[in-house]
Amino acid sequence: MTVIVVSGTGTEIGKTVVTAALAATATAAGRTVAILKPAQTGLTPGEAGDADEAVRLSGATTGAELARFPEPLAPDTAARRAGLAPVSPAGTAEAARKLAASHDLVLVEGAGGLLVRFDEEGGTLADAARLLGAPVLVVAPAGLGTLNSTALTAEALRARGIEQAGVVVGSWPAGPDLAARCNLADLPRAAGAPLLGAVPHGAGALTPVAFRAAAPSWLAPALGGSWDADAFTASYTDMSATTAAVTV
Repeated sequence: MTVIVVSGTGTEIGKTVVTAALAATATAAGRTVAILKPAQTGLTPGEAGDADEAVRLSGATTGAELARFPEPLAPDTAARRAGLAPVSPAGTAEAARKLAASHDLVLVEGAGGLLVRFDEEGGTLADAARLLGAPVLVVAPAGLGTLNSTALTAEALRARGIEQAGVVVGSWPAGPDLAARCNLADLPRAAGAPLLGAVPHGAGALTPVAFRAAAPSWLAPALGGSWDADAFTASYTDMSATTAAVTV
């Protein structure tokens, strides 16, 4: 895959750290990586954005933004309120293709969920993925409520004929509750796609050296890493079964 679109089931669930982990894993394998953030919201000029942070953690070759809007709102709303031109699916696809011409891998990180509006015409990240013919990797939270949002995202992708690469848990807690443990088995069923990784909570606070060393262990072989979904899930399934037995 030369382009992967990274979308969340919502906002603030670990998309940037997952994107950085993908970039770090690919970079460690000798690939040149570009990270594209079509619309960065909630930051003023001069502040480090999501693409900057992903490059800092991963050592990726290139980071790029197409537009930046100061208020932390959906891209179309933020653009309208700032009186600035919005980004578009076509412009995003064009920028990704240009980066793909000089990089082995391009990671396109969305803003919020899959169907957050880019512009007043209703263009979305899903439209950009369709124009690119690129798979979408879905980043989901670990806990209660994630199955519904993951299923809705998967349904939207299928309805548009867009390939879903799989699901990655964006912030796996050190002490997962029962819902999070059960969700490891249930997320692939909700998504109709494989579970391809779990990034530990707080991974973004690691030093770049530590982050790059650990990143492949958080991602499955399909994403270039060594993470074993079956073994990881089984370890927490056993814990859930033990808890249930004690409770009974």
